[in-house]
Amino acid sequence: MFARAAAATTAALLGACALVLPSAPASAQAPATPQAAHHGRPLVVAHRGASAYAPENTLAAIDKARDMGFRWVENDVQRTKDGELVIMHDDNLKRTTNVEEVFPDRAPWKVADFTAAEIARLDAGSWFSPKYAGERVPTLRQYMRRVSRNHQSLVFEFKKPELYPGIEYQGLRVLRETGWLDKSHVRNRLVIQSFSANSVRTVHAVRPDVKTGFLGTPPVADLPAYARFSDQINSTHTSISADYVSAIHALRGPHGKPLEIFTWTVNDAPNAVRAAKFGVDGIITNAPDVVRRALRGF
Repeated sequence: MFARAAAATTAALLGACALVLPSAPASAQAPATPQAAHHGRPLVVAHRGASAYAPENTLAAIDKARDMGFRWVENDVQRTKDGELVIMHDDNLKRTTNVEEVFPDRAPWKVADFTAAEIARLDAGSWFSPKYAGERVPTLRQYMRRVSRNHQSLVFEFKKPELYPGIEYQGLRVLRETGWLDKSHVRNRLVIQSFSANSVRTVHAVRPDVKTGFLGTPPVADLPAYARFSDQINSTHTSISADYVSAIHALRGPHGKPLEIFTWTVNDAPNAVRAAKFGVDGIITNAPDVVRRALRGF
């Protein structure tokens, strides 16, 4: 049902986003690369917040990352039945909420089948630990306010955008309205990524100043095509090698800077060291403290 509504509103959302397109060429407003990525030690990004220690994609998880001293966090964004953007990894609510108890007759409990108000009723913390009972699924606006309050930076992921037509325009609109598309944030504090090349292309077309990442491990021969619209190739750590990382760094992304690679999800010291020796620019991890300790020698 919402797909039809999204189709009807996409043009309006595109118009709203077009108002914030940069007036200067993209090359003149190239996003700054995080400094940690270029003096030997990869940037450490807390995956879904510090999700080894607090329930993933909740405000508690990003607060935990803050308390542990981590500036960069990563999230996942999906859309509700009534068009609200929420922070959730899976496209259904079963694994990380008590939706089966609250709405027993609503299987298969897809995010897109529930309103924002219904999702706000769910407990998103008890599955992880009684300590986090009552933790809620944040909306994107709530999440962005907390990231701002924590003085954190964000790897923002559009999760399964093929399920939510127009979600890129909506996400960019929320980022603009919460102050995240000004020059300072765009240059230093934001990366937008997706497993969907089309989604990354859309973000780059609408906001060519924003730093983007494609999630996957494309063949080396295909990397130049991705470098036209993506600043990063963000690959699972089990799929990369030193040669692959070198092939990425040999190319320049859409802002004229060397293409980067953030690798995921690295939760142990040996694999953190292995990835760092390959020369990756960032490591996305559920256990950022483990990775930080492992990289102290770099």
